[in-house]
Amino acid sequence: MKISEKWLREWVNPKADVKTLAERLTMAGLEVGSITPAAPNLDGVVVGEIRRIAPHPDADRLRVCEVSVGKNKTLTIVCGADNARVGMRAPVALPGTTLPSGVVIKESDVRGVRSAGMLCSEEELGLEEKSDGLLDLGSQAKVGATIVDALALEDLVLEVELTPNRGDCLSVRGIAREVATLTGAKLSSPRIKSVKTKSRRRFDVKLEAVADCPHYAGRVIENIAPNAVTPLWMRERLRRAGQRSIHPVVDVTNYVMLELGQPMHAFDLDKLKGKIIVRQAKGKESVVLLDGSTVEAEKGTLLIADANGPVALAGVMGGQDSAVGDSTKNIFLESAFFRPETIAGRARALGKQSESSHRFERGVDPALQVAALERATELLLAIVGGKPGRVVERSAKKQSPTAKPILLRDARVESMLGIALAPKTSAAILSNLGMRVTRSGKGFRVLPPSWRFDIRREVDLIEELARVHGYDKIPAARPRIEMIAPPASEGRVHESRLRSMLVDRDYQEVITYSFVDLKLQSLLDPQTKPLMLANPISADMAAMRTSLWPGLIQALLYNLNRQQTRPRIFKIGRRFIQNESSLIQEPCLAAALVGSAEAEQWGSKAREADFFDAKADVEALFALTGVGDALRFKSIAHPALHPGRCAQIVLNDNVVGFLGALHPDIQATLNLDRSVILFEIVLEALTQAKIPAFKEISRFPAVRRDVSFWVADQIPAESALECVSKVAGKLLVHLALFDEYRGKGIDSGRKSLALGLTLQDSSRTLNEADVDAVITQVIAALQMELGAQLRS
Repeated sequence: MKISEKWLREWVNPKADVKTLAERLTMAGLEVGSITPAAPNLDGVVVGEIRRIAPHPDADRLRVCEVSVGKNKTLTIVCGADNARVGMRAPVALPGTTLPSGVVIKESDVRGVRSAGMLCSEEELGLEEKSDGLLDLGSQAKVGATIVDALALEDLVLEVELTPNRGDCLSVRGIAREVATLTGAKLSSPRIKSVKTKSRRRFDVKLEAVADCPHYAGRVIENIAPNAVTPLWMRERLRRAGQRSIHPVVDVTNYVMLELGQPMHAFDLDKLKGKIIVRQAKGKESVVLLDGSTVEAEKGTLLIADANGPVALAGVMGGQDSAVGDSTKNIFLESAFFRPETIAGRARALGKQSESSHRFERGVDPALQVAALERATELLLAIVGGKPGRVVERSAKKQSPTAKPILLRDARVESMLGIALAPKTSAAILSNLGMRVTRSGKGFRVLPPSWRFDIRREVDLIEELARVHGYDKIPAARPRIEMIAPPASEGRVHESRLRSMLVDRDYQEVITYSFVDLKLQSLLDPQTKPLMLANPISADMAAMRTSLWPGLIQALLYNLNRQQTRPRIFKIGRRFIQNESSLIQEPCLAAALVGSAEAEQWGSKAREADFFDAKADVEALFALTGVGDALRFKSIAHPALHPGRCAQIVLNDNVVGFLGALHPDIQATLNLDRSVILFEIVLEALTQAKIPAFKEISRFPAVRRDVSFWVADQIPAESALECVSKVAGKLLVHLALFDEYRGKGIDSGRKSLALGLTLQDSSRTLNEADVDAVITQVIAALQMELGAQLRS
């Protein structure tokens, strides 16, 4: 919200300079982001009056103007502006003036005619980015006066950065109310009187969508002057607020919006048929908007329509077919209240955000419509003339928002703020904010004003007391905390330990959004239908993630595109799975890695990280839980992972995650030229720890036997390990796969495995017969279950 300091001080004029005022607003929650001059340096630019115009002798598009600049001084200036005319008063840059663009004005010959100065447009003065023709200062401007005085440019513009809950401050009136409350200065708002009716003509209004629009006011104004122009003072105020002048009628509606906070719209009455109907779209209805674009309003979209169909997108933008133009003689003024929930997100979804929608979706005062209509009528009659009809007002009181009293307790204020405010102080602050305050026991009953949508609970009132009283006046006090360490369960692994383990293994933690791109989500998890957001921040954040992988992939792409050659990242967060009855929010740990297996060094040959590197990281995580042999990896097919390079992570026969390389097709779609390894594990599987139990160390020697055998190539080594563990029984204290071989000397389709078995008894020394019996059983089981052939 941009606001002119001079305009603000017409409403409230505290005894504080602009810097102090900005600091006070900022400390009260209305942050002033910047304070800038209303115009660049325009020393040397004065008001001139064109006395005579003659054609240039050597250029068809140029004219020679005799311009009076005051003090009986006349300059000859060559000008090419089409709108230059005798009697026009316009800015003149005198010789020696440096314009904001850096151009230095000098006396010079222009095609054989001596020119001493320059007649200027708003663009050349740095007041507008683009303009056509000279700036017409009007007949009231004093010839010879500086342009700074003529336009009152000795002004500053404050840009107030408002939070979404403070829609009441999106106007001069709203900011002025705050300043008056914070400084104690008197609020001087303009008196708004009812305009006397001079026309019997009326245009009826019908409310069909009363829940979305419970209050609508309108008025006909006949016989306005089509050739009227917006006065310079209004154009300047609009410019300083970031608005451009369009048409006198449109400028007045924008001015009232900036002044009072009520968005308005004006229709060309002669282009309307029947009556105004406020209704929802019945299906897909087409509307051509003021910016020339055509939108298809979905069913449920709130529309302003007449007998022929939609004429405006309610609360967002008017329609082109009923727009006010240069030939407009009769208008219908609209001033309405639209429910914030109806407008919120609609403009963003259609890509048509406007100043009106920005205010309506934050909340407009539901009691302001008629007053704003009277104020706009008063300004229009002064600028374009005309005959106003009576106000047509339609309202649905049951659907209109009404404030409810809130109980504010003195003890609660002291408890939350840490200080006790005197009841008189609290009552004065709340009253100055426009609230009705009544003492009730050891507290107050407070009724918020109609413009404060954000005041709904006791804590809201306490926040108002704190910010107006001054956060800097609340002393700092350390909270009292009992220094008792909570018991740490041995049966759980804390998330911080998992994080430390991954950081120790060269990973970095990332923070990603819970909202992801639907296209990327569908690539990585096509089998799960995600929950879609009704009002997404952007199109690429429209779905709730069903896996942590989309966020990690986006982070990888971001880093790889910025020359990071070895990103290894992880994330602990929730994935969101929607079933028939509820939304399941399941905590998970996921990671992604690209690049070399080890950081650049000289001790070993560089190689790319692969499936087994990530598998080792997963095993290291599960090692923290002490699950031991209960962890298994089973080969499966996964739509997001490379066939043959992916596995289920299984714990105690339950699938708890997946591990593998990214599928080549997805890798190509994402323009990734390097292999990406991913894993994702249900967090609960990593936080449930096995409590260590004492086991006596055997005093008797252990015996090691190695078994080497051939098996079919498709049989995983894990099957052999399971078979041996099952048969060897309690005497087996350690089992290791120490060799796997394929190649020369072995038949095609087969491989050699070598297992090391360590046998030991806790009560006696094992003899050869004991050991041979176990080995014989192991070999027999391998032959029977896996078709193994013992190597000699």
